[in-house]
Amino acid sequence: MEEVAPRLLGATLTSHIGLERVVVRVVEVEAYAGEGADPASHAHRGPTARNASMFDRPGTAYVYFTYGMHWCLNVAVGPEGEGAAVLLRAAAIVDGVPVARRRRTPASGRTPSDRDLARGPARLCQALGVTGAQDGLDLLDPSSALHLALADDHRRPDEVAHGPRVGVRHAAERPWRFWLDGRPEVSAYRGRVGARRTEGGR
Repeated sequence: MEEVAPRLLGATLTSHIGLERVVVRVVEVEAYAGEGADPASHAHRGPTARNASMFDRPGTAYVYFTYGMHWCLNVAVGPEGEGAAVLLRAAAIVDGVPVARRRRTPASGRTPSDRDLARGPARLCQALGVTGAQDGLDLLDPSSALHLALADDHRRPDEVAHGPRVGVRHAAERPWRFWLDGRPEVSAYRGRVGARRTEGGR
């Protein structure tokens, strides 16, 4: 997981949902291991109807509903049948800002800042128009409504930081959250365990 998750940093994710186009650059991710290996993972107790996409081939979208109101997007990272996945936590909007802003503006009319358009996994899904309808999509297929393209391998190791996971009760201390250092869209962490830079990046 430590090797795969950072490779998604800097990737572009293009959404063609509802006949509208939004492109984001991934700046923060969070890794979850497969069956029996990670008590914080949805796959920990094995496959179910809800988490079936986690056990699909690498590059499959796993979209789940949480807190009765939010969608979250993960990428299955395989091997097939294992259940490992990486949560896309935050991104910067590259194209389609007006569409993302409209999707993210609540009924109250308070417009979010550019930084907050896709800051956090639920906001990211809102900006992209992602719902449960996209669960199981092949993200590596260029014709998919959601297409993930990895960044060129040019990033310096010191651009990638890693630290404890956010918003989980079990195994939160595992340093499996990775982000591009200095990006304003990255989650603010408040806790006793500090962040460290990771060697290797992509």
